[in-house]
Amino acid sequence: MNQQVFDHVWNEVRREYYDPHLHGVDWSAARRTWRPVALTAPDDRTLYRSLREMLNLLDDDHAGAAPPAVARRQDQLRQRRAIVGLSLRADREDQDSYVVEQVREGSPADEAGVGVGWRLIADGALGWTPEQDVIEGRPLTLTLIDDEGAARPTVLNPRVMEPRPAFVADRSRPNVLVLRVEAFDQGLGRWMGQQLADLAPDTDVILDLRGNPGGRLMEADAVLSCFLPGNRTWATRTSRNGRQVALKTAGGCGELAEPVANDVAVLVDGQSRSAAELTPAALQEARRAVVVGSLTAGAVLISQETRLPDGGRLTLSRADFVTSGGVRLEKRGVTPDLAVPDSGKDRNAGRDAALEAAVAVLAAPRAEQAQAVAAAPL
Repeated sequence: MNQQVFDHVWNEVRREYYDPHLHGVDWSAARRTWRPVALTAPDDRTLYRSLREMLNLLDDDHAGAAPPAVARRQDQLRQRRAIVGLSLRADREDQDSYVVEQVREGSPADEAGVGVGWRLIADGALGWTPEQDVIEGRPLTLTLIDDEGAARPTVLNPRVMEPRPAFVADRSRPNVLVLRVEAFDQGLGRWMGQQLADLAPDTDVILDLRGNPGGRLMEADAVLSCFLPGNRTWATRTSRNGRQVALKTAGGCGELAEPVANDVAVLVDGQSRSAAELTPAALQEARRAVVVGSLTAGAVLISQETRLPDGGRLTLSRADFVTSGGVRLEKRGVTPDLAVPDSGKDRNAGRDAALEAAVAVLAAPRAEQAQAVAAAPL
């Protein structure tokens, strides 16, 4: 099985990767180095670590391999399932380390006091690693380091919880509509059109794309169609054979007949990726929104997922992107008009500085808003 998985990954990169020259990487040499390691791997952790090391040679954040347990969790993301309530981000410089990006309120991790910014040490020597399943009634021992550097060994008991919705509308603030989008999943455009229908002209719209990994390109176009006129070019896609296709707003914002004219801000952070970068970039270039937060991930190539023979998943870039202004966001990201550093301590204390800044800038006179948008780096 190790051989089947490795050969599938190696061959698909060779045949399908968007850059036929593989960024100058000697792919045959990579095979000679990593295939023996993969074939002798005693477990999923070792096997997928060797695959990630090989894929990292491409220097492409979209190129990755997820072991079967991770793939199963991804498949069940919007289902009722056993969880501990942690969202983790892998550290590319240390494959045995993960950063806690989110802690779900009311989850076992939240009840145990785990904080955003803590680190999970998953070296396989002691405790749970992400390559293992999370099963109700089976306690997990996590080796955690808090934001002060102190060791916090923690035992969490997975509990079945309802899924978090992919899209949430928050109308708790006067004259402000906050649309929180967890991912560009199917149905986003239709949902957003419903939220924007009959919106009062003096209601400000805040599109929260923080922590959003991207998703369906069609839904990104639908979101842009909510705010930009139809048939407007917002990006250009280049495939492996060099063919270029201009992407233009095609509608799809639910039943909304025309794009709304309300003032808009978009929240982004270092984990806003792919479609969650193309969307704010397009609105920023069109001078249609103020982008608030921190520099995005710079991972905007078009990717596609395929299933591996053992149930794992390969993600691979299939096309390149530039914005309508000719900017290649890969490895560059979107620079906010208004920079508000992301702070784990603020989030642990229940403060949201970026959201507060977005509310304030939209409440400012239009002349001040125009000045902020005019300072956009793109």
